Amino acid sequence: MAVKAARALENKFETLMKPGSLTVVGTGIQFIGQLTLEARAHIKQAEKVLFLVSEPLTADWIRDVNPTAESLYPYYQQGKARINSYVEMIERILCEVRKGLRVCAVFYGHPGVFVYPSHEAITQARLEGYGAKMLPGISSEDCLFADLGIDPARTGCQSFEATDFLIHKRKFDTGCSLILWQIGCIGDLTFNVGPYDSRGLHVLTEYLCQYYDAAHPAIIYEAAEYPIFDPTIEHVPLAKLAETQISPISTLYIPPQTTAALDYEMLDRLGIDSHLLASAPQSINNPAESKKFFDELK
Repeated sequence: MAVKAARALENKFETLMKPGSLTVVGTGIQFIGQLTLEARAHIKQAEKVLFLVSEPLTADWIRDVNPTAESLYPYYQQGKARINSYVEMIERILCEVRKGLRVCAVFYGHPGVFVYPSHEAITQARLEGYGAKMLPGISSEDCLFADLGIDPARTGCQSFEATDFLIHKRKFDTGCSLILWQIGCIGDLTFNVGPYDSRGLHVLTEYLCQYYDAAHPAIIYEAAEYPIFDPTIEHVPLAKLAETQISPISTLYIPPQTTAALDYEMLDRLGIDSHLLASAPQSINNPAESKKFFDELK
């Protein structure tokens, strides 16, 4: 009875909605291979497709699958504030929804990660009485965990956009992994087809060296866009970060420098064996430490 009532309520809600809908999907990072079957179906069946992707092969594939497909990239202009471009993209998406069409908006990577227009378009569509939803996709962070062999549950993980990290003085723990996105365009809120000013990277390096040793290892990472290529994984001492070649899509990964202390009182309250945890390897990338730990368990 409860299931029937829920379905009846859902059907009633749908009938109250205006004709027209919005589904936001992501292409993943690598060309086509990371696109979900669900996302493919929505792209194919949509009455209008609007897309913003990072490379031409994916754009061509979307146009082949659905001839209505239209790129949102022209809203970017050299030196134009990105927020202004995003507002125009949102309005373009909603314009098609308001026509009563089933619209599919396609974005690079995960459609909800570093994609301002996707969230705002869904919010506005719902406020106007249209059905709107987002489907998950594979993000750069997912690729980073796989390519670098990092388990975010091992020591915890902190993730910030680099400019936001600096201007809001975000609190972070040197005992956790730290991921900083968009380190190649720190402090620049405009669209730029050329290289960005490296001044922000110098500021970031100086700031981080207040909390980490200058020689502490860091990784500059870029996911591979095509299966035939390897990801960019460059190991550098933190103090040398500003001297390294960086692109606008480079990501910085900093492993933990310190080991988090155990709260023995809390362990007792939770009934956890403190001796087992105290001897557990802290790093998934330390084979010798892991072997010693598992040998002791035998």
